[in-house]
Amino acid sequence: MHPMLNIAVRAARNAGKILLRAGEDLSKVEVQQKGANDLVTNIDKEAEAVIRDTILQSYPTHSIVGEELGEHKGKDADYQWIVDPIDGTTNFIKGIPHYAISIALKVKGRLDQAVIYDPIRGELFTASKGQGAQLNSKRLRVSKTTVLAGTVLATGFPFKNKHHMDAYTEAFKALFVHTADIRRAGCSALDMAYVAAGRVDGFFEIGLKPWHSAAGELLVKEAGGMVVDFAGGNNYNHSGNIICGAPKLTQAIIREIRPVLSESLLR
Repeated sequence: MHPMLNIAVRAARNAGKILLRAGEDLSKVEVQQKGANDLVTNIDKEAEAVIRDTILQSYPTHSIVGEELGEHKGKDADYQWIVDPIDGTTNFIKGIPHYAISIALKVKGRLDQAVIYDPIRGELFTASKGQGAQLNSKRLRVSKTTVLAGTVLATGFPFKNKHHMDAYTEAFKALFVHTADIRRAGCSALDMAYVAAGRVDGFFEIGLKPWHSAAGELLVKEAGGMVVDFAGGNNYNHSGNIICGAPKLTQAIIREIRPVLSESLLR
């Protein structure tokens, strides 16, 4: 295992212990609203602090961007860690056992290492650039499906971008008529990890932030998949609008939804 991936795994496991311990008594979890339909807990912050401390103990000059604690500017800007301490906070708060810790590392602006850790199931998804993707050390590959017929897709509702609800609904309808089913589980990191593992065939969502998708992006690509924006380009880090899956299936998703999307979602 790459030394920096090893540290990411250690950080994710340390945070996972905090989440599991807190999940035993959710009545003690402090919940705040940081924006419209956007919740944060004291556990998010505690877990992110542990992740940050674990990384900086080994790499004190690196930079870190986290969902809850913001940016730590290290002396070496070539190395930037991207952290989501609980992807699926609402699930966590409600006691729904489906959430994950997401950690990615960019080296000179390019994704290099990725970890998505599901502490409930003990599933550790990892990827190193050029070395493939693994689940608990077993090699992952995306689904071989090339057409929408019979597929199971994953998605996330635009609960923070409800002004896009009409366009999203039309995109959902355009895909749903062709698929076997579409899942909405409330954790985009695991949605993308499941694409990498071939558990779902593809995924699409509006308005993700880099800490939601960075680790999943590398996992999908290293598992042989494609990650694009709604226009089929590479602007997803800016727009947050993401489609991923096996290359031919991803193209099929784009063909179905492009005609029904608003102009703003195709930028």
